[in-house]
Amino acid sequence: MEAFDYVIVGGGSAGCVLAHRLSAVPSLRVALIEAGADTPPGQVPEAILDSYPMPVFCGDTYIWPGLKARATKQAAERVYEQGRVMGGGSSINVQSANRGLPRDYDDWAANGAAGWSWDDVLPYFLKLERDVNFPDAELHGRNGPVAIRRIMPHDWPPFCHAFANGLRKNGLTLLEDQNAEFGDGVFPGAFSNLDDRRVTTATAYLDAATRKRPNLSIFANLNVERILMEGVTAKGVIAIAANGERVRFDAREVIVAAGALQSPAMLLRAGIGGMADLDALGLRCAIDLPGVGRNLQDHPSLTFCHFLEPRFRMPLTRRRASMTAARFTSGVDHCDASDMYLSSATRAAWHALGNRLGLFFLWCNRPYSRGRVQLVSPDAAVAPRVDLNLLDDERDTARLAAGIRLLANVVEASGLNRDPRDFFPAAFSPRVKALSRVSKTNAFVTSLLGAMLDTPAPLRRLLIERFFTRGKDMASLLADEHALHAFIRANVFGVWHASGTCRMGPASDRQAVVDTQGRVHGAQGLRVADASLMPRLPSANTNIPTIMIAEKIADTMLSTQAGSGAQAQHRYQTHSTIS
Repeated sequence: MEAFDYVIVGGGSAGCVLAHRLSAVPSLRVALIEAGADTPPGQVPEAILDSYPMPVFCGDTYIWPGLKARATKQAAERVYEQGRVMGGGSSINVQSANRGLPRDYDDWAANGAAGWSWDDVLPYFLKLERDVNFPDAELHGRNGPVAIRRIMPHDWPPFCHAFANGLRKNGLTLLEDQNAEFGDGVFPGAFSNLDDRRVTTATAYLDAATRKRPNLSIFANLNVERILMEGVTAKGVIAIAANGERVRFDAREVIVAAGALQSPAMLLRAGIGGMADLDALGLRCAIDLPGVGRNLQDHPSLTFCHFLEPRFRMPLTRRRASMTAARFTSGVDHCDASDMYLSSATRAAWHALGNRLGLFFLWCNRPYSRGRVQLVSPDAAVAPRVDLNLLDDERDTARLAAGIRLLANVVEASGLNRDPRDFFPAAFSPRVKALSRVSKTNAFVTSLLGAMLDTPAPLRRLLIERFFTRGKDMASLLADEHALHAFIRANVFGVWHASGTCRMGPASDRQAVVDTQGRVHGAQGLRVADASLMPRLPSANTNIPTIMIAEKIADTMLSTQAGSGAQAQHRYQTHSTIS
């Protein structure tokens, strides 16, 4: 009977990489289990391939149902979009392909993650990428699975040039390559996209040739219910099919790659976590690791919009809307340089209303605030509680305030303004997200609202106040520090970069969950490999760093396998139906 050496839980940004690399060794039998739908070659949904991400992101087809997060202690829970489809987050995100800065990874190594400095991780950034713009540059790869490109300034629409001009007038220089030039500046954003089509880890790593490998088995629409533990040893997993049937997978090693919210939840259900927390849920503690689910990080973020005159609008047929971004320094005491990130999009949504609004995303790099993932029930069908706790550290609030002030200066210098009131705060509220779902009704409603924005300025401002700002305007916020901070606390949200909840570190560190190879402290046959390993959130979107993590861990696993000379002992019944 067939036997698996590795069962990978989660076919996301990390899981697809691991499946591809491990199954390249014919003697290793690998199973990849994804809770969502598969996207094999030739059958990738158009919504996923689309360069414009918001329709798929704001829909409910490819995200985890029932998963919510609380941005701050005072905020209500809101849906927190995490990919539930082959490719995971890489199939629904904005496709940003920034690596972060060398200091991010040097900091990892200096604080317990030995072997994860910039010099250590750079080879894996090179290995994963095929850089379209800089194929011959020393800091770029040319043959990797993930195509990365930029829309260069000569192809920017007028809005991007206006935004960049405003940044330059505020002291930021133009950089060609955010992944090789590491200071403050404005640059064309790098993104995982080729020929105006999204590149996911599913399309990049699970290509037709990989899927034909006889030693790789891919299972979709199977939700892993629990990890099978015998004492401190992982023996496999139990998964539930769509029809309710339970399926058992036995394995020599289980690799959890379900993301920074689901991976710690799986460990906790397996009895791996803080003893007191597990006792409270009636779960037997197999391994007392109090760091499981803690150290949760996301980039504290805010959004702003600007009404666009017709000359600044981009045709809806041009799909890629986000092209220009910047790093800058807040100047807040005891904070790093290049501690802020600002990106722009020439369209705020897919519809006629969104096409009349430019969008700005502002966030704090390397946040100081920390949150937590907790179980509320041992039942795998019940989503964990997610407290992002985004503004727990006042430095993050102060940095966002500094960022808002810079953004206001940038907009003023950009040439976008005929009236300052055309620039306004825009919360990413449930009402806005509801309008962002693709439907005939929303297309009709937003076409009417869009036409109303083109009415005389007084009527336009009434509409903006009614539907977007709820009486808040930039001038009053900037004139009152108390009001500005209150606005930040009321509107901050996570930018879907959850990380850190199973962080790497030495066994002597009680808050560390895994070692530098992803192996769970105190366990046998159990590893974690995804964004939850990050000790500290890098100055970047998390997709490319997560792929790098998977590449590095897979390489370490294969090197260990080759070095030991051990062959897999296929002793396990791997795949059987149970009651």
